[in-house]
Amino acid sequence: MLKSFWFWFFAVLIAIQFVPMDVPNKLKSNPKNALQAPKEVEEILQRSCYVCHSSNMTYPWYDKIAPASWFAKNHVKNGRRAVNFSIWQSYDRTKQLKVLNKLPKAIIVRMPLPSYLWLHDEAKLSNDERKILRKWAETLKEKIK
Repeated sequence: MLKSFWFWFFAVLIAIQFVPMDVPNKLKSNPKNALQAPKEVEEILQRSCYVCHSSNMTYPWYDKIAPASWFAKNHVKNGRRAVNFSIWQSYDRTKQLKVLNKLPKAIIVRMPLPSYLWLHDEAKLSNDERKILRKWAETLKEKIK
């Protein structure tokens, strides 16, 4: 019975490796459309946000192993849908304001995702970095209005 379980467990594990989830790591984007932010803000965003919120990212080693790859690629797909900083300038004012209004809560409550931080400790935001991002978002919001 136990041998049968492990046989089917590994058979399913191998079979799901052939189920693709196509979320490209690089999307075409014009560099002119990228977010223009102060260097300090840009560094924080690149380290903690751009993996899921840009057109240019490098998938981690586990992107080749299902079901972990499905989980990671789904996060990237949803992250890009919410905001893609590589195409920030192409967003209309309404979309930019919508993102900036949500940003303070997102960086306090759920970003980066706890599940991402399990393997990416370097992406953790300090309280000072959270303050920097909130202040930057508020300043940018005022410029856009």
